[in-house]
Amino acid sequence: MNNIIQLNLIQFSLIYLLLLLVLFIMKKSKINQTRLLVLASLRMTIQLVLAGFVLTYIFRNPHPIFTTIYIIAMVAFAIQRVLSKNRGLNTKFKIGIAISIGISGILILSYFVMIIVGESLLNPQYTIPLAGMIIGNSMTGVTLAIKTFMESIDTQRDKIDSLLNLGVTPRKILIPYVNNALETALLPTMNSMLGMGIISLPGMMTGQILSGTLPSVAILYQISIMIAICTSVCLTTFLSLSIGYKSLYNKRSQINIFL
Repeated sequence: MNNIIQLNLIQFSLIYLLLLLVLFIMKKSKINQTRLLVLASLRMTIQLVLAGFVLTYIFRNPHPIFTTIYIIAMVAFAIQRVLSKNRGLNTKFKIGIAISIGISGILILSYFVMIIVGESLLNPQYTIPLAGMIIGNSMTGVTLAIKTFMESIDTQRDKIDSLLNLGVTPRKILIPYVNNALETALLPTMNSMLGMGIISLPGMMTGQILSGTLPSVAILYQISIMIAICTSVCLTTFLSLSIGYKSLYNKRSQINIFL
């Protein structure tokens, strides 16, 4: 297969013209998010360019310490992003989320790289991009789950108080909300899996094909990473909610969302 066509700076810059279409539609639809779109595009560009420089250096100078630091930074940033979206959570809940993201992400990543691929966990070529997909999707799933969980119990506060007054234990009251939040977190990943290969060609597979990898090989990697992502999202979200919901009530069976 042919090598991937290199984009020059002029070719690359033309992609930003598409944002003019987005801005036009937003203005016509009276969506006042122009500043957010510009900021998001600019921030994405800067972050990815910086990441590109860092990864280029790491790949040219592979060393276990560089890979380790990069993975730690990924996990730390993912934790920070989730917690920044849920500032009102109590300390125990936040610690549970941090532990869940770190442990689940590293476990699934280690299994994928070491068992499925058969490479060292400190090999940056495989570990870093796979970590980005696994940890990134886990971050998104947990953020969605926590938001759903907290909003659900907040909007149904009267129902929860009534159940408590009837003697129902906090665990029995909160578990349905936990299960609903977990389902909400998993649905985007499962819906994505349903449409792959027919409606869409996913990012990892597309990238590998563009770089010259045979589609048959790219397919195996894509199937594997999607199963890994689904597992990581499920495990991370389940652990975060399982630890977190228990922090919302005390020994006297009193529920307080923000402790």
